[in-house]
Amino acid sequence: MTSLRIVFLGTGKLAEPVFEALCQSHHTVCGLVTQPDRTGPGSKKHLNPLKEAALARGMPVLQPERIRNPEPVAELQALKADLFVVAAYGQILSKAILDMPRLGTINVHASLLPKYRGATPIHAAVLNGDAEAGVTIIQLVPQLDAGPMLGMVRTPIGERETTGELETRLAALSAPLTLDVIAQLAAGTAESVEQDHAAATHVGKLTKADGRIDWTKPAVQVERHLRGMQPWPGPFTTLVLEGKPPLRLQVLGGTVMDSPNTAAAATIVAVDANTFTVQCGDNALRIDRVHPEAKRPMPTAEFLRGRAVKIGDRLE
Repeated sequence: MTSLRIVFLGTGKLAEPVFEALCQSHHTVCGLVTQPDRTGPGSKKHLNPLKEAALARGMPVLQPERIRNPEPVAELQALKADLFVVAAYGQILSKAILDMPRLGTINVHASLLPKYRGATPIHAAVLNGDAEAGVTIIQLVPQLDAGPMLGMVRTPIGERETTGELETRLAALSAPLTLDVIAQLAAGTAESVEQDHAAATHVGKLTKADGRIDWTKPAVQVERHLRGMQPWPGPFTTLVLEGKPPLRLQVLGGTVMDSPNTAAAATIVAVDANTFTVQCGDNALRIDRVHPEAKRPMPTAEFLRGRAVKIGDRLE
């Protein structure tokens, strides 16, 4: 069994099981390249599990602000890798970097390519109501996610599955697929399949503003939005109650309901002890779980015990 020297480039949930699988394999992971440390509110540093795992193994860790700069390029060259493995790294690699290892650079992409090239393929699969999602291993080329395919795995998307839950499952599926592809590359038996470039679709980055719920859309699309925007950027709206200040509210779960109601979209059309129902552009959505601002997530029934929501109130 041929052992390769591998540099891993990645950040985040999708990358973690792939990195761990490589570290536990017979290959040598000779370096980790991950995003620079970021500071959140209150000057608190966000933990980077990949970095922590690499340092615990005594592995070199590179965190360049811009990987195309001469210094990180030279550092990568010095690691003398046979292969670079990329998973959700978040920076564009130059052709000089892609071609540096003798076996090139492969990428773990969380979509069924050529569908959903770009930054947010898992969000897109949930938002669009796709029946299945998957992971594709490609040889990286300078064009975004356009390289030949070396392996693919598919999985159905659950009826109530969020982006975060699907990402966790895809990450677990990515690890054995990546090891299989690497074994084929090491043995010289890997077979590449060119993508159908005419069928390619692209998805860009999301911002916090993308989480805002548009109640004028059909209820089925609103429900997908709730799942597609979790855990980030979070599906949010503003609850307007008579005589109360507006309340920012994340809506974490809902059930599509047939609605003959003629009320305007975003109007609350039904309330009971356990839930309330919001009119959408087509049909309505019964709200099952919410996250009020400055509070913890909770079932709608618990929320209603502290808020006198009534028919005719609005979400904006």
